[in-house]
Amino acid sequence: MKNIVYSTAFIFFLISFTHCSSEDTSSAAFSGESVSVTLNKTETNSAGGFAVASGKLVSKNSVNVSTRMMGYITSMPVEVGQSVRAGQQLVSINNSEIQAKGGQANAQIMQAQAAFDSAKKDLNRFKNLFASQSASQKELDDMQSRYDMARASLEAAKQMKNEVSAQYRYTNISAPISGVVTAKFAEQGDLANPGMPLLTIESSATLQAQLMVSEQYITQIKDGMEVDVLIKSIGKESKGKVAEISKSSAHSGGQYMVKVNLPKSDELLPGMYVNAVFPFKSSSSTETEEASNILIPKSALVKNGQMTGVYTVSSQNTAVLRWLKLGKEMGEQVEVLSGLTAGESYVVSADGKLYNGVKLSVK
Repeated sequence: MKNIVYSTAFIFFLISFTHCSSEDTSSAAFSGESVSVTLNKTETNSAGGFAVASGKLVSKNSVNVSTRMMGYITSMPVEVGQSVRAGQQLVSINNSEIQAKGGQANAQIMQAQAAFDSAKKDLNRFKNLFASQSASQKELDDMQSRYDMARASLEAAKQMKNEVSAQYRYTNISAPISGVVTAKFAEQGDLANPGMPLLTIESSATLQAQLMVSEQYITQIKDGMEVDVLIKSIGKESKGKVAEISKSSAHSGGQYMVKVNLPKSDELLPGMYVNAVFPFKSSSSTETEEASNILIPKSALVKNGQMTGVYTVSSQNTAVLRWLKLGKEMGEQVEVLSGLTAGESYVVSADGKLYNGVKLSVK
């Protein structure tokens, strides 16, 4: 009896499943309408490939202001973000000890000057006596030695005065360049130590993009190479030129530092993050194939959870969703590592909803 009940239930389930499946199939069938789309073809750089590197903008002219004197800061009238001009007073340090040394140096100069004047008079006197044979050669030589010693003492006292005057410059510190104060490491009342940074000044007149490049590309980057640089925060591109290439990665985590000069712009500020594209020229077809890259616009991408793809066109002129493996982004474009080949068509935009199998009408 139970077997009869189970058999009847199974037959009922089978009939219901068949009925539902036929309904789904009919609803998914092509209705005869097509979706109007705009297509584009993938392209690679026929002259070679490119490499994308990340980094940030830095000021080419950046200085840390410090002092060679130890003393308490009596004045620091500038703040972070303030523009300063070359020669402008930035920091004053207590100079009471320097003033005392300056007084001592002045006293020593006066003393040495008096001794020198006396020695000079005695030397001239003994020269006259020696000429009239009233003084011996030894006496003249002694006067000459006394004169030379007095002159040396006077010169030493003057040099000490110059040293004190030089120390005065380190108690009143001026801006070495025109720029903007980007960092402040001390405040009024703090004790300044020799060599301790007090301020950082950066000039935005010349900015550089400091980029970290992988070892597989560094040998293809040359001085003066033109580079496309994208400033992420403002979404703008700028043309730059390679100015400096590091030949060692010992202190940069296995990557090489490349510096690219950028033209002056009021929109660019030190610290902004950037991406740069280095174009390469290959000498052989093998190298070109290895270095070639495919870029497509990000607007053409279709996302489903963690997966990203793009609609392509089948031989029956229907839509086929192709999942992609993507690389680095460059502006409004993204690098395709796998999933598309060169010369393959893909959908850029559509006037209706796209899905696998829908008929496409190319604009």
